[in-house]
Amino acid sequence: MADQEPAAPALGSVRVAERPAAGSDPAAVSAVPDRATLRLALVVGGLVLAVLLGFGLGRLNGGGAAVGGAESALADHSHAPGVGAHSHGADQAAAADAGGLAVSRDGYTLTPLTAGFTAGRTGELRFRIDDGQRRTVTRFAVVHDKPMHVIVVRRDLTGYQHLHPTMAPDGTWSVPLTLPQPGIWRAYADFTALADDGRQTATTLGVDLVAPGDYTPRPLPAPTTTTTVDGFTVGYEGTPEPGLTVPLAFRVTGPDGAAPTLERYLGAYGHLVALRDGDLGYLHVHPEPELIDGTIRFWLTTPGPGRYRLYLDFATGGEVRTAEFTVIVE
Repeated sequence: MADQEPAAPALGSVRVAERPAAGSDPAAVSAVPDRATLRLALVVGGLVLAVLLGFGLGRLNGGGAAVGGAESALADHSHAPGVGAHSHGADQAAAADAGGLAVSRDGYTLTPLTAGFTAGRTGELRFRIDDGQRRTVTRFAVVHDKPMHVIVVRRDLTGYQHLHPTMAPDGTWSVPLTLPQPGIWRAYADFTALADDGRQTATTLGVDLVAPGDYTPRPLPAPTTTTTVDGFTVGYEGTPEPGLTVPLAFRVTGPDGAAPTLERYLGAYGHLVALRDGDLGYLHVHPEPELIDGTIRFWLTTPGPGRYRLYLDFATGGEVRTAEFTVIVE
């Protein structure tokens, strides 16, 4: 039988044999790869190693493209233990998709216990949050003084309300709620759940509520950078852009034309909610910890183009007010 060809060296495990001494057995010499074969094997092995190293580095770096505008001073911000993992500032650039579009997300489900309301009459919104094993969640991080933020708005983006329900020992959340007009309303549960292993998951879940009756949607007001509420004038500077983290600075002027004393509300000088017209995609942004030249500064990342309604909560004289704006992002 003819002698078999020597097996090619395995990629990534090339063995270099010593040159046989003079007088060695010729068969042994023929089993040693020549220099060309060794050079080819080393080159191929090096390419395989480079590919494997590149894949590993890609996994370590998240494997995705960088989002524009993420290189800001807030990029290294993290919450202190027990404060929660609520996204805001440049952190939001890593998760620029809108929330509140589904009852289930990130391993949690919003289970409504009431959904029907009578327009103009106070009812009670009741719900619970279940995990992936259908267990009711009872541990939540306190984020800006509250473990649960509930936003309610009609689907034409009118009737905005920012509520804070209370939780019973069995994990049932409840809060009085009045839907002033008939229509389909959207309720958002904005929270940070604490898992048994200590992991914190910040998410927003949404569900529709119904107030039967004649419903005529109101057209969205025209875009503006200035509005008034209870005699206070509120304006902002900044231009939101799709996928980019940009600053929005809000300035409040009192009825007398002077700057009022802004007070902290839920641990901050303001809270900003942005809702996307059409699918009611939800963004909740928190501001810089201190006023910047008398303004409330946010870092906003809009997930895509479209029309958005902005709702700014701010407090003066012990009263919370909401300024609303229409913004076109393009």
